[in-house]
Amino acid sequence: MNIELTRFRVLPGKSAAVDEWMDLLNDNLPAVLKTLDDEKMYVETIFSETLDGIDYLYWYSIQGEGGTEVQDSNHEIDKAHLKFWKECIDPDFPPQDLQTRVSMIPDRIRSSMK
Repeated sequence: MNIELTRFRVLPGKSAAVDEWMDLLNDNLPAVLKTLDDEKMYVETIFSETLDGIDYLYWYSIQGEGGTEVQDSNHEIDKAHLKFWKECIDPDFPPQDLQTRVSMIPDRIRSSMK
């Protein structure tokens, strides 16, 4: 099981496109959830933050081993997701992985993630 929290910088002027992207995901949640099985993604949450006038998106995920990469997905919602990614995420800003210090997942939940 892999637990991650990663920060990505949004390109300047792309806040409206990010809002559209998040609306697309929220408005199509049943289709989004179908993609998670292929990815062996147990939890995926996106957070946003603005620091010193710069927008960031944070991805928190708990993922099993051997899942399909989103880039290899045949789901239309994933294709739209990748389109927004290319439009909105700054490729010159290396993703910032935050360090996991403690993971508190009860055994009854953890065992269902296998």
